Amino acid sequence: MSLKGRIHSIESFGTLDGPGIRFVLFMQGCSFRCFYCHNPDTWHIEGGTEYTVEELMDKIKRYTPYFKNSEGGITVSGGEPLLQLEFLIELFKQCKNEGINTAIDTNGFVTENRPLSRLLDYTDLVLLDIKHINPVKHKELTGVSNELPLKFAKYLSERKIPMWLRYVVVPGLTDDEISIRNLYEFIKGLTNIEKIELLPFHKMGEFKWKELGFDYKLENTPEANDNDILRIKKLMEMC
Repeated sequence: MSLKGRIHSIESFGTLDGPGIRFVLFMQGCSFRCFYCHNPDTWHIEGGTEYTVEELMDKIKRYTPYFKNSEGGITVSGGEPLLQLEFLIELFKQCKNEGINTAIDTNGFVTENRPLSRLLDYTDLVLLDIKHINPVKHKELTGVSNELPLKFAKYLSERKIPMWLRYVVVPGLTDDEISIRNLYEFIKGLTNIEKIELLPFHKMGEFKWKELGFDYKLENTPEANDNDILRIKKLMEMC
């Protein structure tokens, strides 16, 4: 019987989640409860729509010419894709059989080392979202410890899996000088970083929190602007 995965949504022509034109799968389910999450409707694993690997491959293969012309491929995001490891292994295995570049956008909160190792055998790129380097602030921000994400980052470095590191700049929450310096010191210990993406906090998902009846804690927090991002870049350059 074919494996089935729970998919929140599909973007067939993405340009922001890895190189080239990407077929982006947003998986259902997440262990984090980030204050700034713009897709809280992905949190519960029971939501979304079930697809078999074959059903998704039929959709993905239609975009092969765009992948080849732009050096793109498929990116699996979320929610948190690593909650559905076995499904991803089979999906990526079939993608590699078709010569399709594979990427994962993840928070790195994973404990299943053996399936993870198998998945990385078929993974070309990992976009790792580090939420906060400070363990106390990370737990306040997400509800869980940052021990596993940081361990995951080191494991990717050991495996020499290319990585783009993503960090959301939230004024007054993730942008203090000490945290940025500590984050960059951690990054410098990794050997596989191809790019650091500083993502400005925005409130485009605020309406979803209200529709779901959740308490949006950042209602009075300003969105990050270009000057906020530039300040973080300068701090990193000074490290």
